[in-house]
Amino acid sequence: QVQLVESGGGLVQAGGSLRLSCAASGRTFSALGWFRQAPGKEREFVATVKGSSGSPYYVDSVKGRFAISRDNAKNTVYLQMNSLKTDDTAVYYCAAGWLASGSAQDYSYWGQGTQVTVSS
Repeated sequence: QVQLVESGGGLVQAGGSLRLSCAASGRTFSALGWFRQAPGKEREFVATVKGSSGSPYYVDSVKGRFAISRDNAKNTVYLQMNSLKTDDTAVYYCAAGWLASGSAQDYSYWGQGTQVTVSS
């Protein structure tokens, strides 16, 4: 049975940092990514990383501030978030699949979500 378990969310002031973790169990995946959903908005792509090359891809709004990485031995993906802004407030979801894309349709498994709140 596949499970994705996220951790690391919380409340932080603008300009601060948080690190999210997502541990996958049950199988390995080519692509591990992060999406987020703010209140009243659609779920949006944040970042993804391909297992074979480790190449990361980001939505423009987080480039230079967020860094995604993965530890294949632990089947875990991380999202280091720096210089956080109030606009980053959302529920962050870990996603797993076989195509490292920005489309939610390409990910077959999802975590339960972790809340990130950035205060001004």
